[in-house]
Amino acid sequence: MEIFGIPLQALMSQLLLGLVNGSFYAMLSLGLAVIFGLLNVINFAHGALYMMGAFLAWIGLTYFNLNYWVMLALAPVLVGLFGIIIEKTMLRWLYKLDHVYGLLLTFGITLMVEGIFRSFYGVSGQPYSVPDALSGATDLGFMVLPNYRAWVVLASLSVCFATWFVIEKTKLGAYLRAGTENPKLVEAFGVNVPLMVTLTYGFGVALAAFAGVLAAPVIQVSPLMGSNLIIVVFAVVVIGGMGSIMGSIITGLALGVIEGLTRVFYPEASATVVFVVMAIVLMIRPAGLFGKEK
Repeated sequence: MEIFGIPLQALMSQLLLGLVNGSFYAMLSLGLAVIFGLLNVINFAHGALYMMGAFLAWIGLTYFNLNYWVMLALAPVLVGLFGIIIEKTMLRWLYKLDHVYGLLLTFGITLMVEGIFRSFYGVSGQPYSVPDALSGATDLGFMVLPNYRAWVVLASLSVCFATWFVIEKTKLGAYLRAGTENPKLVEAFGVNVPLMVTLTYGFGVALAAFAGVLAAPVIQVSPLMGSNLIIVVFAVVVIGGMGSIMGSIITGLALGVIEGLTRVFYPEASATVVFVVMAIVLMIRPAGLFGKEK
């Protein structure tokens, strides 16, 4: 069976690939949106922390024989702790300054982190095998679905929507949002706002590390894997609306699918279609699709 002259199986395979990429876009842009929306910091180090999560999974397996499932839980915790150190020692002094200072600081952190991993492992990728429980594929009739890619989509969506629910629908999320707008008032209710802000940044970068571990068996683990992705993720955040949690999730998934379809119908534009969409959205709605107009 063909659609527009393209075999159905090839079309569905590209759609799946787009959905997997969209899952990574959604996870990373969600972390960026959480950090910007609640801390008002443009975290350019997000790509490096995503790479760090993938590398910790590889290091855990290679040197300590820690399997995928252990590192899927451990790597986000370790990277989250690293993020907490960054926030407590550097970022918290920049909250009242212009956004550009936070951007420059996190860009410098990116260069340092990537430089350290490059000095130890070079720029060539390191392979990371799919866990045995998720190896193989399922024949759906119209396509063969790799089990691991289905797991990536399911895990990403679960984490994304759980994060949205906590921030938008719970008392903790209300405290987080109120703490960014009126910290003195929230502190009057006995809430430790500085600690809450620190943990929020740690959680945001832990999301990036979680995405990195998910990505490790899909792409080769490389010190440059974050820098190759972060520009696209920033475009996703801008399209969805800076600070919009649901906007980041929906836009990330949608742009991944659009990118996958573009590879089928017009491969030459697949690398730029996200930025074309961003330009169109900004001309029509400068605050982004889900952003709030000021």
